[in-house]
Amino acid sequence: MKSCLSKFLLCSALLSTPVFAAEPATVVVHYADMAQAEYTDSLTAVQSLRAAIQALIDVPSINSLDAARQAWLDARIPYQQTEAFRFGNPVVDDWEGRVNAWPLDEGLIDYVAQGSAQNEDNGLAALNVIAMPQFELSGIPIDATRITPALIAETLHEADGIEANVASGYHAIEFLLWGQDLNGTGPGAGDRPYSDFIQGEGCTGGNCDRRVDYLTAATDLLIADLQEMTEAWGPDGAGRAAVTADPQAGLLAMLTGMGSLSYGEQAGERMKLGLMLNDPEEEHDCFSDNTHNSHYYDGLGIRNVYLGEYTRLDGSRMTGPSLSELVAATDPEVDARLRAELDQSVERLAALKAAAEGGLAYDQMLAPGNAEGEALIMGAVDALVTQTASIERAVTALGLSRVAFEGSDSLDNPTTVFQ
Repeated sequence: MKSCLSKFLLCSALLSTPVFAAEPATVVVHYADMAQAEYTDSLTAVQSLRAAIQALIDVPSINSLDAARQAWLDARIPYQQTEAFRFGNPVVDDWEGRVNAWPLDEGLIDYVAQGSAQNEDNGLAALNVIAMPQFELSGIPIDATRITPALIAETLHEADGIEANVASGYHAIEFLLWGQDLNGTGPGAGDRPYSDFIQGEGCTGGNCDRRVDYLTAATDLLIADLQEMTEAWGPDGAGRAAVTADPQAGLLAMLTGMGSLSYGEQAGERMKLGLMLNDPEEEHDCFSDNTHNSHYYDGLGIRNVYLGEYTRLDGSRMTGPSLSELVAATDPEVDARLRAELDQSVERLAALKAAAEGGLAYDQMLAPGNAEGEALIMGAVDALVTQTASIERAVTALGLSRVAFEGSDSLDNPTTVFQ
């Protein structure tokens, strides 16, 4: 679960009197409005996923499983764009590990291929709670006869304080819909059969009734978590209050989220690290082979924050007062440079996305000796790193304090990755 619960570090206090009087206030209000809209869209998409999952449960078939998988893929589009609200906003960062934690020791949840659940650092890596209605956790007997959202949230998620024990969120649901991807750096995603959801005769994988219970409980829990975050950015929410109470601090939160996601999280932990290790287990959406989309919409979300733009699920476009306008008023060259670099990173992520959709899956790009894949990934990594320097320039242009963005050993100290 690399960097899922990371905190940002402010290096010094905000500088004195802001250059702008009203403009920062309108920018942070619009930012909060965008956050509320994006989390609302994420909630709506997961509610549609819940309906597709119910249809799968009611009539398990290849078609209903494919429809549920597509609903999951669709739900990732608005959510990934929200990730630019992390790091600068503790209300999001403290919550995010419940909904988007990765990678996970999936054997905690369900059956896996023989030998693949071994983890000497995690005694629960092969628990398989779906097959285990009674078990012990830290010596305490646990009754898991009923798989509920509370059981997942309060007992299983990060059980024993181990981050790899991811029991909730998008990736737990992804694993249940696709199963393991056992193709390594070859083509193909997970291929769980629809019969794993047949309750009664014809059930494969065992415990289909409990698998259904886990899938519905995890999805209901994700809906509740997204409802919580939607409210946090509403009129009386803690997220909105935090950025609007002090607009200068709100601006810094916006830029912190942009820079930390761009550099340490996406360029480093999600992209360069996996390439260095040639490890498909380092994919963000590893079961579904959706990582190319995950990366693309993260990059788009960073640009959204700077431009004050967001295209909603219904196709309508939000626009409003932006960081770009504030930066342009004090240093037009920095603004022009940053906008051009944000465009370039989105273009390079789009090229990676197009290649994956054209048949070169992201896990194939990670294969040793795949020069085309390495060039696509590193092209995007380099663009993300480059724009981060201009995000720092924007901080200076706005008269804000220096800020330390999230880092990654893969970028800052690559020799330690192999130690």
